Formats: sequence, C-alpha cells, structure tokens
Amino acid sequence: MSENKHIHLIGICGTAMASLAGMLKQRGFHVTGSDAAAYPPMSDFLAELGIPVAQPFDVRNLEPCPDLIVVGNAISRENPELEHVLDQRIPFCSLPQLLHEEFLRGKEVLVVAGTHGKTTTTSMLAWIFHTAGMQPSFLIGGIAENFGSSFHVGQGKHFILEGDEYDTAFFDKGPKFLHYFPDAVILTSVEFDHADIYKDLDAVETAFKRLVNLIPRRGRIIAFDGMAGDAIESASLERSLSKAFSPVERYGSGSRADWQITNIKFESEKTSWSVLHNKRPWMDLEFPLAGEYNVWNATAAAALAEAYGISKEEIAAALKTFRSVKRRLEVKAQVNGITIIDDFAHHPTAIAGTLKALRARYPGARLWTILEPRSNTLRRRVLQADLARSLALADEVVVAAVFRSEAIPVDERLELPELAAEIQKYGRHARLLADADEIVNTTAPEMRRGDVVAILSNGGFDGIYDKLPARLRALATEAGSVTSANAAGNR
Repeated sequence: MSENKHIHLIGICGTAMASLAGMLKQRGFHVTGSDAAAYPPMSDFLAELGIPVAQPFDVRNLEPCPDLIVVGNAISRENPELEHVLDQRIPFCSLPQLLHEEFLRGKEVLVVAGTHGKTTTTSMLAWIFHTAGMQPSFLIGGIAENFGSSFHVGQGKHFILEGDEYDTAFFDKGPKFLHYFPDAVILTSVEFDHADIYKDLDAVETAFKRLVNLIPRRGRIIAFDGMAGDAIESASLERSLSKAFSPVERYGSGSRADWQITNIKFESEKTSWSVLHNKRPWMDLEFPLAGEYNVWNATAAAALAEAYGISKEEIAAALKTFRSVKRRLEVKAQVNGITIIDDFAHHPTAIAGTLKALRARYPGARLWTILEPRSNTLRRRVLQADLARSLALADEVVVAAVFRSEAIPVDERLELPELAAEIQKYGRHARLLADADEIVNTTAPEMRRGDVVAILSNGGFDGIYDKLPARLRALATEAGSVTSANAAGNR
C-alpha cells in the first residue's frame, strides 16, 4: 500500500486500534481517528504520537475522504461514520486484516493468547527479546512501561503480539487471532468470557482449538498446566489443545509441567521463584511484580524465549528489570498512607488473582475493592456467584452501577442486590453506590492510613482515579485546618 495514503480508524481509542495507528504513522501513512470518548492512557498516548482524535463520531470526521477506513470491533451498524463508509463504498477493513497485510507477512509471529494474562505476558516476552538484542516488533493491548508504548516496529524477524479471542469486526465475527497465523503460541488459560459473543464455554474452546490448529508442526505451544484443584479449567485447556499438530510444553506448579514452578517467595519489593525444566533445576528468577499469576506469565515467556535461543541469563536479567503494564496493579496515588491501585481486572478469576497479589504485597493492610461492572461479561449474571466469591477476598467491597445496564437484557443483567447479599454471606461488607462521585464522597472519609484501595474497571470509571486522591487530599487539608484552629484556641 502506498505510504502517502490517508488511513482513518473508527474507534481509535481501543488499545489495539491506538497501537495500530501508531504503527501506521511510523510506517509513513497519514493517520486520523475518531471515537465516542477518549480517556487515559490511550488518549494521552495518541496525543503524544500527534494523531488527531475526533469526538464524537460524525460524518464530518471523514472529510476529506480517507483512502482506507479501519473499522474497530466495537463499531456496529448505525454508527454515522460506518454508515457513510458503506453508503459511499469507501474501502474499509478490520484491524487484524491490515495488521497481517502490512506488518506480519514475512515475520516469525509469536502470539500470546488466553482468557487471562495476555497483555502482561506479551510485554514480558517482548522485553526479553528486546534486551537480548533481537530487535522484535510487538503489539500489546496496553502500555508496556519498559517501552512507554504498546507497539514497536523493529528490524528483527520476530513479531510478538497479543492474540485476542474477541471478534474481529461487525462484518467478521471470528476471533482476531485467527488472522495472525502464528508460528508459536503461549496459551495462558481458557475460561468462559465475552458473554456477548460466546454462548458458552464450548464455544470459547472451539475458538482456541482453531487457533492451535493453525500452528505449523515446526512451531511450538507453551500452555498453562491448569490451576491445582481446578478440574474445569484444566479440562478446558486440554480440550483446546486437542487440535494441535505442534509440540506442546506445559508450565505451572503441577508435577507434570515441563516448566515446573517451585519455591515462590513474595516480598514487599519483589517476587522470586525457581524453575525446573524436565524435572531438572533450570534457573532462579525474580522480578518486582506481585502475584502468583505473574509468576506463571513470566515462566511462560521464559520458556518460549528459551525455545528461540535466548540464554537463561539474558531471560533472568530481563525479568529482573521488567516494570509491568499500565493499569495492571498500577499504583495511581499514595495519599496520607493510603495506596490507590488501578487494575484492569474484569473477570472473576482475574479479580481474585489481583486481590491475592495485593494481600501478598501489602500484608496486614485493610483491602478495599471498588468495582465498576463494565465488561460485557461482568455486566451479566452468568458469573455472578464467581464474582461474589472473588470480591469477598477484600475487606471492604464497593460496587458501582452496571455500566450502560440498559444495553443488557433484564433477564441476563448482573443483579447487584443479589451480588451484595452473596458477598455478605462470606462475612464481608458490601455496598452498592451509584457512581464515582457517590463512591468517593461516601468512602473517602472512612479510609485510613495503611489502607490499600483497588479500583477495578476496564474503562475510565468517570475519573475516579483522580477524584478519589483529590478528595483524600482535601479531607487531610480540612483535618489539618481543624487541628490548627483547635490548637490556636487552646493557647
């Protein structure tokens, strides 16, 4: 495609869309985009790249007429820009189509897939390859802090990317990752998710079966061994791997894992563990992240990196300096001894992993969880019992109103009063508060030094990440003023 072309992305503020926009601009295209609303970190990311974002969607955003339109998978019929594109027969495609045609052809494609852990594992793998001097290209569904970016077009032969099982576009309801034709895959987990497009777990497994069936015999699959005691997840993984023709290596804490994790130690500033490869000691590893699930992610990345000739010393050095991903256990603020954490967790399993990680990193702290049910799965009651169990791992639980609840059929919608009642059966205090403002005004006065507050949402949550620290600072200022006035009155 000619590099002087104008490419417009409808729905540009999605993490993958914003990353593609940056890659296209780096390649020399004239890039514009539009979205309903832009919020950090992707809005800041696009601004730094100098890519204009028009808000809201409007036909006028397509003037002058672009040469090609990329339609994000969140865009549906009745979007004014999409309707204009169809009426005028302006050329259009999906993100995975363009990514494959412009960037993946001729590369060794390494895909990280699974229900959980894709973004962090992809970031780890890219960082390992980068520090080993392999000059990889990568595309990640978040801002990797080591790179300060979610993408890079490198000179090396490897392209490392996050493989999403969500659908491709309004005209292509198949998973994105089927467009990537990987040479190797990390498969982190297989659970029911994306309840808006998958009917049941069987449908999810079918998508992953199709992915592993694409991998050539010379390729490789690094697959999680399943959680101890979770027969359902283990069975789902095994069924998903049934269509594989390439070698499969497993990682985990179980005795049958090819890459067996042992001796995990959680400390205040780091996590360390040992890895056995085929029952023999392989390497002691450490990094500054919290959470057992991140140990799994790192071990998977290490196993695939070793398969591509990166030494275990280079792998260990890279992990030791790995700095995580924006919105994954990210410390947003520390106010008067209260630590505020931003995490993207939007599935009961991910929420449980996040809260367990915080328990280990901040032992003895009172742990708050403030949840916005925003993802297409969490807004539904299908995993309501699992959600209650996960949220009950916190000491104080606050749940906001279901995001755009009117878009979910009443008989499918998450039942908040029932959820709160289920949480309270576990002996935890659960409250339902309408929005960010009510949450901040109600809870901030109750927070005290030493508390850890985990805010869980896969969206902007109406600016709560700034509103809560601001309110805590204001309360501290007010308290200081009262103390000063009382002291003056006693003199």
